[in-house]
Amino acid sequence: MKFPKQTILNALGEPVVLNEKEVKIAKNCEQLIQNAGYEADITTLTTIMKQVVEQKFFKVAPADYMPVKVGEGAWSRTLTTYRSFSLGDDFATGIIGAGSNAARQAMADTQVDTINVAQVPWAKSIAWSIFDLQEASRSGNWDLITSKEKARKTNWDLGIQKVSFLGLQDDLNVRGLLTQSDVTVNTSLLGANFISGMTDADFTTFCTNVYEAYRANCNRTSEPTHFALPEADYNGLAAPFSTSFPLKTKLQHLQEMFAMLTMNPNFKIMKLAYGNRAIYKLAAGGSDVHKYALYNYEEDSMNMNIGVNYTSTLANSFDSFQFQNTAYGMFTGLKAFRPNEMLYLTSTHA
Repeated sequence: MKFPKQTILNALGEPVVLNEKEVKIAKNCEQLIQNAGYEADITTLTTIMKQVVEQKFFKVAPADYMPVKVGEGAWSRTLTTYRSFSLGDDFATGIIGAGSNAARQAMADTQVDTINVAQVPWAKSIAWSIFDLQEASRSGNWDLITSKEKARKTNWDLGIQKVSFLGLQDDLNVRGLLTQSDVTVNTSLLGANFISGMTDADFTTFCTNVYEAYRANCNRTSEPTHFALPEADYNGLAAPFSTSFPLKTKLQHLQEMFAMLTMNPNFKIMKLAYGNRAIYKLAAGGSDVHKYALYNYEEDSMNMNIGVNYTSTLANSFDSFQFQNTAYGMFTGLKAFRPNEMLYLTSTHA
């Protein structure tokens, strides 16, 4: 009995089509199985695998919170970034008078240093047998093998997601948005409070001081663009800003305040579950607090790199019975190249 082939669609509803090389490899695998006395549609299976790779399974998209570069520095174990610094005397030393000696003119110069960021290789395999293929083919249902591919892709996506915010637990060289080692931590602005639980007076005081704390920390050279709050606190910001005049929520007031002071109408206040105490304290170097991050979202200020994005090889077999393929990728953690353009806040709220 011959079963109809499935039409596999991507996330946009468009048919997923194999290229010439992929079709050739799939046909070779089919021939191996047929030589063993079986019939299975490897072309359909390969199309499903390719479609799964195209899908996105992120629960939280890291690129919404930080610059993420994809495809740069592929196969390099270390990525080197150069930073330049302006050197020179005070501006006024450059003022000259008529007939001044050029040999005595003030000089300006630059200095360059380097930052090395480790890039981590990753690979995982999945396997299946002719029994799996035959059962899937006869039922007309490829869910078994598709679920293996989806599970691996989800493992990659959720792993990259966690690394982007918390880094690797066993490798202090790979850090995330909340675990940078050289960023200033302010413990006094919040203390034991949540922003959402503050009294009217305390909330006003916080709004008065938080922006100034950031500007002082970066020597007034940068403006914040994003404020990431633990979700446990963010979800409470729907409460009225003032119990006497409940016209706006605390979130609306906080949003308007930052937009006005930074002169950036696109300033973003975002919830982040990784900032919750229960999750954050499990990170490498994480302490038993709720973690907040106020920062500048610019690529030259911070970025994460995925040198080799998730790539799945086509399945092959050594014995025409067991089949296996591997997916691989390379990634870094987030690196703050200008740590003064980020400010952490902590809360010991129960």
